[in-house]
Amino acid sequence: MSDTPSARRSLSVVYNPLRVDDLDAAKAIVARVCEESGWADPVWIETTAEETGEKQAREAVEAGADVVASLGGDGTVRAVASALVGTDVALGLLPGGTGNLLARNLDLPVGQLDDAVRAVVQGRDRRIDVGVVRLCDDLPEPESSRATKQSPPRVADDEEIFLVMTGLGLDGEIMADTDEKLKEKVGWVAYIAAAAKKLSGRGFPVEVRSGGGEGVVGAPRESVSRTARGVVVGNCGTLQGGVELMPEAVVDDGQLDAVVLAPQGGLGWLSVAVDVVTRHRAGHRRLDRLVAPDLTIVARHPVEAEIDGDPVGPHRALDIRVLPESLVVRVG
Repeated sequence: MSDTPSARRSLSVVYNPLRVDDLDAAKAIVARVCEESGWADPVWIETTAEETGEKQAREAVEAGADVVASLGGDGTVRAVASALVGTDVALGLLPGGTGNLLARNLDLPVGQLDDAVRAVVQGRDRRIDVGVVRLCDDLPEPESSRATKQSPPRVADDEEIFLVMTGLGLDGEIMADTDEKLKEKVGWVAYIAAAAKKLSGRGFPVEVRSGGGEGVVGAPRESVSRTARGVVVGNCGTLQGGVELMPEAVVDDGQLDAVVLAPQGGLGWLSVAVDVVTRHRAGHRRLDRLVAPDLTIVARHPVEAEIDGDPVGPHRALDIRVLPESLVVRVG
């Protein structure tokens, strides 16, 4: 696929009607930018509560779309991307919802819709990695897990993709407890309100095992065992509000970055916050980092989990791997 859009290329927009304030205005903006750039009239496909974007995106691919854009929250982005993994059809990112985290990590426009559309139709293709996670209520078998990770690069029926992050513990609790009405009013600040109620919670025994890669920063090894408050695995590293939890994470390096958070009390959280804000990369005794192409997180008991900001309920283990450069994204 060429980096420069050719005449009459086609754009399909998969949109979440709950995340678009003025659909007619949005359609007019997208149509105008497409016309100015020599693209065909865009096709609009609505999501539903039952079909959140993957089915619609597959239909757009089958209809011959060159680019399938997501207009909605991070959940809509993930659903659309699920249909595009392993294809040459590119994902376009249009701002909607609260996070827009993949767009932020790729330095794409998240403010004005017309700027984002121009990045889609006038930009270029970039291949990025995709994370794949299997949610386990029983312990994953090391032998079968390793065999799966060596299989051809595809997503199995019992796996979910993630583009930004997945995790177990605190981040899952925050996502599950965030007030949706408050989020609509104040945006990502609602996550802070949810986090404030969770910081004093108890930790859980957990082991994080890597199947390769660089190991723990500052102390190379293949596993970390902690009583932790949370484990986050990222394909990229920037969170809400521009917080860089994983400053060295890169979306196309064939690796996943993991952080194990194990603070004790208020001073422990303060030291973790200082470590994150100062981008301290040498490691910290309350914050372990691992880098590897596949990771397994095993907790002693089920703990709240999340995938790209969507709570997915309590699970005991996450079996995670990377699909290198398996998704094409339009970037400015």
